Amino acid sequence: MPTAIASDEQAESYFPRWKLKTSGVIMPEERLSWGQTVVSGLQHCVAMSGSTIIAPLLMGFDPNVAVLFSGVGTLIFFVIVAGRVPSYLGSSFAFIAVVIAATGYAGQGPNPNVSVALGGIVGAGVLYGLIALVVMWSGVGWVERLLPPAVTGAVVAAIGLNLAPVAVKAVSAGAFDTWIGLATVLIIGVVAVAAPGLWRRLPIIVGAIGGYLLYLVFANGFGFGKPIDFAPLSAAPWFGLPNFTTPTFQADAIFLIAPVAVILVAENLGHIKAVGAMTGRSLDRYLGRALFADSLATIVAASGGGTGVTTYAENIGVMAATKVYSTLLFAFAALVSILLGFSPKFGALILSIPGPVIGGLSIVLFGLIAAMAGRIWVENKVDFADPANLITVAVALIAGAGDLTLKFGAFTIGGIGTATFGAIIFYQILTLTRAQHAD
Repeated sequence: MPTAIASDEQAESYFPRWKLKTSGVIMPEERLSWGQTVVSGLQHCVAMSGSTIIAPLLMGFDPNVAVLFSGVGTLIFFVIVAGRVPSYLGSSFAFIAVVIAATGYAGQGPNPNVSVALGGIVGAGVLYGLIALVVMWSGVGWVERLLPPAVTGAVVAAIGLNLAPVAVKAVSAGAFDTWIGLATVLIIGVVAVAAPGLWRRLPIIVGAIGGYLLYLVFANGFGFGKPIDFAPLSAAPWFGLPNFTTPTFQADAIFLIAPVAVILVAENLGHIKAVGAMTGRSLDRYLGRALFADSLATIVAASGGGTGVTTYAENIGVMAATKVYSTLLFAFAALVSILLGFSPKFGALILSIPGPVIGGLSIVLFGLIAAMAGRIWVENKVDFADPANLITVAVALIAGAGDLTLKFGAFTIGGIGTATFGAIIFYQILTLTRAQHAD
């Protein structure tokens, strides 16, 4: 009888009562020893750091603020899903192209129009939240019908291709910049393919460090390029308040950035499904909550100067390698990120990364976004002999890569928005036409 009561209490309690387990597969409602939890939590901090730090740099956001709000967002997610879905929320790359387009960001230093971008990201978070509420009420089936793999892959590829000119420009200021950028790309590739153990899962951060050191040697040491200025790093205090920024709401920026919500829905849906498959249990009952948590975290982050956030594949990869799915790891990682957000010296170090190194990282990261489409199509066995799939993908890719812009009075939709809405609408029209023709 006591066992039955305990079981009932466990089932009715909002948060799990994490049971200690020190070996084998560690499920979400289990935990490692506190010492192992600290070490494993730090491992997740390292895994998310490369992308979470690079994304704000590419948009001209303050990396300290972005890291801080990634931690805040992860805690929001942890609470809303009742500590039952292991995930870390980091900076989303889906916002980069539309933020650059909405703000006219030149690619170096702080973005002078960051408040306008923040307003658009809040708008995306609100739209995302509305979608999440509908999913919580009606289920996720309609999202899967609206965003089949052919459409999702097309939009993801269009985002990566739309960003290609930004990456190339970042390494094209001179021959030295180009070679540093390409060396950074090579380091990332070698680490991803040949590095031992956990290092193989950290190619971005290792590539950033390697490119930084190369630039330091040849620019500061041999004078081939503009030397890195360490004065701001020396002057920055170890602890201090981040540079929070409030959003400014402009209709055209909101209209341009808000459609990214569609990508976040598809991305989060895929990640939750992946975690469910790894743990051997369905997490579908938490899908609506997970989407809503991510939307709320995005709104909170943008309200203070952070980037939009999303669940991170990097951390899912760490879970796949370690077989440790305890949600307590992510609560600890989130607290560490919040602490880092209050270190101006950490932010100054990140801001000292040379432009060509950022460019090299961009080539890989933006390329990976585009290449992810191939993985989506292959894993879901998308049939490109089907004209509806083939033509939808073809049109979306060119609209995104060529930055096809549509104007409706005062409103302007850039290439990403055109590719996103175009793929969704075009696919539905083609499949509906085919069905009517078949009848």
